[in-house]
Amino acid sequence: MTLFFALLLDALLGEPHWLWSRLKHPAVLIGNIIAKASDRFNHAPNQKVKGIILVAALVLCSGSLGVFLSQLGPLLEIILTAILLAQKSLVQHVQDVAQSLRMSLTAGRRSVAMIVGRDTAHMDATQVACSAIESAAENFSDGIVAPVFWFVIAGLPGLIIYKAINTADSMIGYKTATYIDFGWAAARLDDLVNWIPARLSAAGIWLATGCKITWSTLAHDAKLHRSPNAGWPEAAMAHALGISLSGPRSYSGKMQDFPWVNAYGRKEIGPIDIEKSVRTLWTTWSGILVIVVISALLSAI
Repeated sequence: MTLFFALLLDALLGEPHWLWSRLKHPAVLIGNIIAKASDRFNHAPNQKVKGIILVAALVLCSGSLGVFLSQLGPLLEIILTAILLAQKSLVQHVQDVAQSLRMSLTAGRRSVAMIVGRDTAHMDATQVACSAIESAAENFSDGIVAPVFWFVIAGLPGLIIYKAINTADSMIGYKTATYIDFGWAAARLDDLVNWIPARLSAAGIWLATGCKITWSTLAHDAKLHRSPNAGWPEAAMAHALGISLSGPRSYSGKMQDFPWVNAYGRKEIGPIDIEKSVRTLWTTWSGILVIVVISALLSAI
């Protein structure tokens, strides 16, 4: 029942400011290690090899740490697992965008800039709302479904390994001149460990919202996305809300002409749609909790 209690604890407390203003969050500690390694080793020659070695070291050290910590008792394991989940913090950040957007477009842009990596300075209200919903869908997979999946597969070691890989990808897994070689291993491994969770996330949203489309339609739209994984939960959310997601957007001052996911969906999107996406995440999260409880009861029989 470790996972059950961890899910509840995360949903109740999220990431309390009073705690993380005094201590460094585990993801921050992992990020600091990756940043230092990048500063020291991300230079010619053999940047791809060095990146592979870094990722291998992260996996080995994270797994070993997880094995050690899992021996310290169930209470600590519940707390650590809850810390590495992100349901409440995710929905709070997304909900903040809706509230800010109701105040003003400038406030909405400022709020959404905290959760997306694209250019926000010239976004209109629809683009702000669209970005928030896309972030909600993608991060539900990365922050909830994937951690739960890897905990089920390999316990706390599996969860910590996943968070290390995901953090590495978010920091160095970019196709830029700086990281295209050094971050290659992190990006490819992140794609691999998120392959199943992304599709499970889509299935969860699809089922929780009444299977409004066929699975083949969802799969078709998911494959329009530039990411092999993010398109799945985004496509499920787009169809659940009846809106279009993805599409053209700006990165580093350059417009990228990406295709629409659910191209025939509504393209006028606002705070109400953001709030609907938050409710969808909670509904899907509740389904995960039920599955965890049923699985625990069956295993006890």
